[in-house]
Amino acid sequence: MNDRASGAGADGRRERNKRDKLSRIRAAALDLFVSKGFDDTTTREIAAQAGVGLGTVFVYAETKRDLLFLLVNDDLEDCIRRSIAASQAEDTLYARLMAVMRIHFEYFGRLPVLSRQVLREMYFYQEGKQSARFLATRAGLGRLMQNLVERAVAAGLIHAGAAPDDITRVVFAIYQVELRRWLISEEPDLEAGLSDLGRQLLIVLNGLAPRPGTPSGTE
Repeated sequence: MNDRASGAGADGRRERNKRDKLSRIRAAALDLFVSKGFDDTTTREIAAQAGVGLGTVFVYAETKRDLLFLLVNDDLEDCIRRSIAASQAEDTLYARLMAVMRIHFEYFGRLPVLSRQVLREMYFYQEGKQSARFLATRAGLGRLMQNLVERAVAAGLIHAGAAPDDITRVVFAIYQVELRRWLISEEPDLEAGLSDLGRQLLIVLNGLAPRPGTPSGTE
């Protein structure tokens, strides 16, 4: 075997070894966060269960919070990709937004105990090896929603007196609040949660202004 082939073989083994360690770290973190809870799990426990040194864990995540997002970043990025495709298949702004939100509700509903921890820890999550990916995904979801609003305005599907970015912030806020409220239940019902979300969303899309020829609603 020549030196080049030997080097390539060594590189391949190193890559497989890295993937194996990362897989074990992810599996250990998921198991402990679900069984013990985020607060009661230590990074040292995760390293021990994964069979790696603590330093190896820090190669992938600087903090325990980082480890939590190591578990979900791939999935959240996939949610964005699927949301883009799903929204293109709908005709109204309401249906497009609900298609996007359904995908995210479905994902967070798969493992509510972990999702509650993720939703709590994402507040003020700005630093860490996994934070850039998470922040990019959250920004991507906001951009997708704003793009849907802008397209609806341009197509005359909605009449908006407010700027699209302001509308998007309101829609995004409703999504975040309803997602958290839904996950309070030990066994969240997907369709019930989406029904509640849809009613709140329609308040924004339909507006509260009186229709022509009706009383103003003010005294």
